Amino acid sequence: MTTPASPTVPGIAHHRAHVNGTTLHYVTAGTTGSAILLVHGFPETWYAFHRLIPLLAASHRVFAVDLRGFGDSDTAPSDFTSTTSAEDLHQLIAHLGIGPVHLTGQDISGATVFRLATTHPEDVLSLTAIEMGLAGFGLEMLADITRGGAWHIGALTAPGIPEMLLTGREREFLGRYAFPSMIADPAAIADADIDEFARTYARPDGWRGAIGLYRSMLQEGPEIRALAESPGLNVPVLAVGAGGGSFTADTMSRAASSGISFVQLDGVGHYAAMEAPEALAKAVLAFVDGIDSSTATLPK
Repeated sequence: MTTPASPTVPGIAHHRAHVNGTTLHYVTAGTTGSAILLVHGFPETWYAFHRLIPLLAASHRVFAVDLRGFGDSDTAPSDFTSTTSAEDLHQLIAHLGIGPVHLTGQDISGATVFRLATTHPEDVLSLTAIEMGLAGFGLEMLADITRGGAWHIGALTAPGIPEMLLTGREREFLGRYAFPSMIADPAAIADADIDEFARTYARPDGWRGAIGLYRSMLQEGPEIRALAESPGLNVPVLAVGAGGGSFTADTMSRAASSGISFVQLDGVGHYAAMEAPEALAKAVLAFVDGIDSSTATLPK
């Protein structure tokens, strides 16, 4: 266990694990039930789930990780692609001895969790996709500003530009653009929340994780589509839509090998775990508990 640099949240413990040539920071809560692993997007860290975790931990063991290059995980020079991040998660699950897990990913972690679920199916009981897309299934369009895409994707992927434009301006970028532009209820994200996210991106090389995953996104479409065909995504899938409407469900219905479940959180923006933790917890628990119940009744 480590002393957290981030705000202390009751019932949540902080840890570090040395896996796959890096050091990952992760948090834990809950002592009983099947394991749920939460994987954040951008511009986030594990802290995006700090309101959701206690709700899940009442009946499950919950783990939330800072991906390589994000949060309080290592930012030392390395490979920050989704392939490497997926291997990090595979080794973390083995290190902790918690597999198989109910895997939950959101936003730009989509390729990471998809790779884990397809290449290491022994690690994964189910996949919950929250406001999540995949390269090869339309996510690349978000980089096309001529069709309503987001300018920050190009800025993050251009060599040297994030460091030149965003270093020292982390709080302005997050607090005046990134969060306000995709949130339905401005009151859902407080100044203290922005401070915490900005703290981690302001670390030396604090943008490396985001840079790596967005560069991956622009290149990996053919590989993600190939994984969807073989070996395929063969675990139960819950697609949770919020500000993005049916985008997640449309993506996962094409990428998964079987039918998916879908929940739409109306009146909620992109950051569902922070804006509507109770509604999100209800959806996730109904999904994973149903899987646990059906697994428990299977013949031995």
